Amino acid sequence: MTNKNLLEGKKILIVDDEPDILETLEELLSMCDITKASSFDAAKELLQNQDFDMAILDIMGVDGYRLLEIANEKKILAIMLTAHALNIQNTVKAHEEGAASYVPKDEMVNIDIFLNDILEAKEKGKSFWWRWRERLGSFYDKRFGTNWKEKDKGAEFWEQIGYW
Repeated sequence: MTNKNLLEGKKILIVDDEPDILETLEELLSMCDITKASSFDAAKELLQNQDFDMAILDIMGVDGYRLLEIANEKKILAIMLTAHALNIQNTVKAHEEGAASYVPKDEMVNIDIFLNDILEAKEKGKSFWWRWRERLGSFYDKRFGTNWKEKDKGAEFWEQIGYW
């Protein structure tokens, strides 16, 4: 069950080099105070000079992993949002590098649910990834085949997020 009120008034930075993605996310998160950036440099400056509750970072086009480092230093919850870098290796990398979640752009319409899950996890002292499997497991099954988990079973990642 989603508590939309957890997002109410949260200050969120959205970083993507595609204007339509920025506009769509702004509409989907209308209950939030949104700041947008379309380049690495603009996002870096905003992250360094303003406070945000969360940041939604594209991986490709804006060097999302470098922005993730800055967000982590500032203790800003960062969500990696991607289309072109959507693969299992980047999912694991996002987790290992401290992202609060990794969301395919195909699932962007549910961004409020993903962000609420993260805020609820923070309130309850749980892993930010606690509902990732529930929310995205079937998407990954469809995208990568039902045996995608076994291909990378050696990574501790799947155990850490409660997949096994």
